[in-house]
Amino acid sequence: MKIKQLPPALAALLYPRRCPVCGQIVAAPEILIHSACLKKLSMIKQPACKLCGKEVFSETAEYCYDCTRHQRSFDAGAALLNYNQAARHSMMAVKYKNRREYLDFYAEAMAIRFQSRVTVWNPQILIAVPVHRSRKRQRGFNQAEELARRLGRIWQLPVETGLLLRNKKTLPQRELNPKERMENLRTAFAVRAAGRAMPETVLLIDDIFTTGSTIEACTRVLKEAGIKRVVFLTVCMGLPY
Repeated sequence: MKIKQLPPALAALLYPRRCPVCGQIVAAPEILIHSACLKKLSMIKQPACKLCGKEVFSETAEYCYDCTRHQRSFDAGAALLNYNQAARHSMMAVKYKNRREYLDFYAEAMAIRFQSRVTVWNPQILIAVPVHRSRKRQRGFNQAEELARRLGRIWQLPVETGLLLRNKKTLPQRELNPKERMENLRTAFAVRAAGRAMPETVLLIDDIFTTGSTIEACTRVLKEAGIKRVVFLTVCMGLPY
């Protein structure tokens, strides 16, 4: 029997919810994070880059350092958190320790924080940044897709999993510099567009935005396929310079 088939009280007893920051059991299933642990996360504040949403240090700066140096094809984006040590530890637990339930908190927080922005963007579909099939087979899931499905349920937007594909297994991005990251991702993504009517605006969902190479690579192939606007949301954003 799967956990979803268990009575809620029994599921809570056998599989108690844990805090996404400290990993300890919370007092009740409806509590998604310890209040003390919430303070360890660094919510992105204004001023922030008008293009990618990364924090900037100057009130007069419109764009972050990366967005002034690199060509951007995406139209706008934002993230919930700065990628500090607490956020890193939590995201690693999701990816490598199968703590998918942590995404319940992040999806709820993102839905509250970005509701008005998503209303203005008006995307027709959500697309999770895909992982290569071998990595998904090894891990058992795609964390971006898990996040997208939670957001899709909250916003009542469809999640499209067959349009954007990752057709090349790439090196881990964390081991590469920005130039190497973009080269690593060149030709890594493809769009299965045959016989499909392309939406005007899509919302890309991912867990972490560092230099933006992955979102940029996805955006380029989506726009080449006829999509006019690509916006994105992520849980974490690389720390500002």
